[in-house]
Amino acid sequence: MFLGVDYYPEQWSPDLLEEDLDNICELGCNVIRIAEFGWHLMEKTEGCFDFSFFDHVIERAKARGLSIVMGTPTATIPAWLAKKHPDILSEFEDGTKRTFGGRHVYCFNSPEMYRYSEAIIRAMAEHYKDEKAIVAWQIDNEFGHEGSDVCWCGHCREAFRAYLREKFGGDIHKLNETYGTTFWSQEYNDFDEIPLPAPTITTHNPALRLDWERFRSESIVNFAAFQVRLLHEIIPGVVVIHDFPGGGLGKHVDYSAVSKYLEVAAYNNYPVWGGQREPLAPNEIAFGLDYIRGLKGRNFWITEAIMGAQGHDVTGFSPRPNQAKLWSYQGMARGCASLFYFRYRGATKGAEQFCYGVLDADNVKRRKFYEVQSFFQDIRSYAAQLESPMSSEVAIVYDYDSLAAFRIQRQSVLLDCEGEMKKYHKFFYDRNVPVDVIPWDRDFAGYKVLILPQMIVTKPELQERLRAFAEKGGTVVLTYRDFVKDSANNLVLGKQIPLDFDDFTGVCVAETESLQEGQEFPLQGEGDFADLRGQGGIFRDMLVPQGAEVLLRYQDPFYQEFAAVTRKTCKDGDVYYLGCGLEEDVLSRLLETISHRQNIPLALSEPGVEVVYRGDGEDRICMVMNHNAREASYAGKTLAPFQCCISRAAE
Repeated sequence: MFLGVDYYPEQWSPDLLEEDLDNICELGCNVIRIAEFGWHLMEKTEGCFDFSFFDHVIERAKARGLSIVMGTPTATIPAWLAKKHPDILSEFEDGTKRTFGGRHVYCFNSPEMYRYSEAIIRAMAEHYKDEKAIVAWQIDNEFGHEGSDVCWCGHCREAFRAYLREKFGGDIHKLNETYGTTFWSQEYNDFDEIPLPAPTITTHNPALRLDWERFRSESIVNFAAFQVRLLHEIIPGVVVIHDFPGGGLGKHVDYSAVSKYLEVAAYNNYPVWGGQREPLAPNEIAFGLDYIRGLKGRNFWITEAIMGAQGHDVTGFSPRPNQAKLWSYQGMARGCASLFYFRYRGATKGAEQFCYGVLDADNVKRRKFYEVQSFFQDIRSYAAQLESPMSSEVAIVYDYDSLAAFRIQRQSVLLDCEGEMKKYHKFFYDRNVPVDVIPWDRDFAGYKVLILPQMIVTKPELQERLRAFAEKGGTVVLTYRDFVKDSANNLVLGKQIPLDFDDFTGVCVAETESLQEGQEFPLQGEGDFADLRGQGGIFRDMLVPQGAEVLLRYQDPFYQEFAAVTRKTCKDGDVYYLGCGLEEDVLSRLLETISHRQNIPLALSEPGVEVVYRGDGEDRICMVMNHNAREASYAGKTLAPFQCCISRAAE
């Protein structure tokens, strides 16, 4: 277990190094994370590499027994590179160059970016390849963050056209047929005529836009893979990580595809950021952690855990005493195997002066310092249990293509795909049931329940696996807008919705509509749910049962003939179809039924109290976390505000 801080010695006087490293050791750290923004320091002029600064830092850290996580510095290119090759800078939609001065300003399709990145990474890796103190290499920083996942420059235009040429085998007629470009007279005679889907009158072709989304993702995945391959070439057995930011499900890049090249997925966990009135709810923080754990299906690292208030130009909520410490416990509980605090000391200069650290700019040890110290001292006692994998019987399944399809055509002003996932996740979180948030191509073995919200793009391979999963006793939960479009983001002539799944679900969608606020509609249960009444909204699929049992039916006069929620037995398992958005009480009743039928124990605790079990056998531990700013209780024990209580599970 690595426990440490993010340290930027290049931002401070060299006279502070010895004191800083002593303080870092006093905190209880065994590792520091360095160099991710140090390109200019290592290459002040083109081709002149000088690693002496970090050599000295590593030497002094090693003298104290500290390990190192070394970052490739490509997230912040040097000014001389931007000056010499201005086309390396990415562009906004209107063609304006992004100005040097921020971060992540390079284009992922720039040949010069590849050339200069290879030079600095190769020089670093060759220099440090025998350094045993370096336990991992982090590539770049927060891929795709803050809008850097999209660029509209000439490099991207030509690369996008090349991507399409390869995809369609150089056959422009095949592209025209797939996209349906006869609509609005958009036929292309050559791939060089294809535009980037920048703003136009009305909107671009949805199939073109989905391929643009796929291309954007591939651009970042390729750059990540390039760095990983380079490090593996030079340093056999190297551990390569990347620090993913929050909000991954909304990015123009599939982080699960990036993660396939990594040894470890890492996460920068910011429950609160500048301008936020208050932190994210505990269940939303948990959702982010479960999503990161799902990227590789195993434990992850937190490379940036906060201890103070955060913000660039606008600061925000300062975590209350022990609250940020509790977020660290929560991270460890949900699969974090190593944790670093951002940052050791808050900056006095530059854009992150208001991203407060373990120490503030006054350099005085106060509460935050001692909270980190006590957390490190406590958590390392449970290293063995926390190194074991999380075990979940429920998974929420997502698909990059489907998420992108809703970015392209939102279809409902109320629909938030990630928000819908969080509704299902919250039910299980509140009842202390572990949940994995996983990409569609993950192995489903070991799960009892799979939930697929708004999986609009049809994937035959996935459908086959879902059939097999249900036939072997699993429960599949499908929702409105599942399997509506083909892989090109088009509707399909002559087929009922859900596409190629109407026999599996036992329903077809006769009509559909999107609702707005104030247009909620009544629902009435049938059969085992006869006592259930509630409301639906957001979207409404008018379901015609074709072998499925009706669980809920629409009650407004125009649509009483249609089902709202159905269930069909599929050999040893069940498939549910939720034809509309359900209010919390109705959704809870449905998920309770699913859980009971699958023998998944539900353990509802007091609001704000989270319970997680880790480890196996006699060493199993129970972590009880009180996220409330007041006392709470669990199993007869009183917990102070923001307290985490860890005990042997048998106690």
